[in-house]
Amino acid sequence: MAAVLSTPIVQRITKVPPAYYVFAALLIVLSVAKPNMLNINVMGIFIRQVAPLGILVLGQLLVMRVRSIDLSAGGVILLINYFISSGLFPGVSLSFFIVLALVTGTLIGLFNGLMIGKRRVSAVITTLAVSIVLIGIVQYLSSGKPPGDVPSIFNDIYNTKLGPVPSPVIFWFALTLAMALFLSRTVFGRFVMSVGESAEAAHFSGVPVERTVILAHTMAGFIAGVAALVQTASIAVGSVRVGLDLPILAVAATILGGVVFGRGEGGVWGPFFGVLSFALLFVVMTTFGIGDPGKLIAQGLIILLAAVFYGLRTARPR
Repeated sequence: MAAVLSTPIVQRITKVPPAYYVFAALLIVLSVAKPNMLNINVMGIFIRQVAPLGILVLGQLLVMRVRSIDLSAGGVILLINYFISSGLFPGVSLSFFIVLALVTGTLIGLFNGLMIGKRRVSAVITTLAVSIVLIGIVQYLSSGKPPGDVPSIFNDIYNTKLGPVPSPVIFWFALTLAMALFLSRTVFGRFVMSVGESAEAAHFSGVPVERTVILAHTMAGFIAGVAALVQTASIAVGSVRVGLDLPILAVAATILGGVVFGRGEGGVWGPFFGVLSFALLFVVMTTFGIGDPGKLIAQGLIILLAAVFYGLRTARPR
């Protein structure tokens, strides 16, 4: 078995992030079953729906590449949605909410980073606990009821287009490109790569490991704040449930894209196609009339596929 896994063909196949295979397979299914669904206007609607997830993935891939994880984004998104829709800040401008969201996300990310990078607390426990606390705060403030409507300007911006392409999709692509350039062209990007390969070796090479982990989580919090703005604009109402499923989907899309703890063969674009695969999955499921339970099962199977591919890629002959 080990000999089979070590053959050049298998190695080349498993080196490619599974997101590309899943995306291609779903595209083929859709082109055969419902080619009219590949219309750019129709696809734009579905891809726009996963833009908040795609943005959140950028933060997740960053922390996973420094051997960490962030599960707090659900609470961040819920809290920011409450700030915007609850009427706590009547008469304020759009810029106020943008600054509030970004500062909130950044501070929560900084707290996560300090606990994980400086205090060496488990990333899973820390970020999950933070999310639970934030959800509890929102539940308490809202008494468990949806708080209200989001200012109409959010939905107006969300529904704009540049030609046939929705603005949230363009914004997501621009952020992905910026992250790709940031990780490949900056000193911090090299630090992230070094810490991911070996934190101990990076430390002895002079890389500020602790600071890199803290900054990665801080940036992930900032990105969660951006995702919260887009998610809130997409639903246009207050909610006590919004965004709670996004962190685990972000982890799934990141792994599907070839980024696992400390390793980033998929770079930034692998997870990007991981998110697109989820968008295509929703299109295919909707086309065949499959409801939410079926979609959840399909998502789970895709995640399992990603885990199998990762196992094959890391398999070594004994």
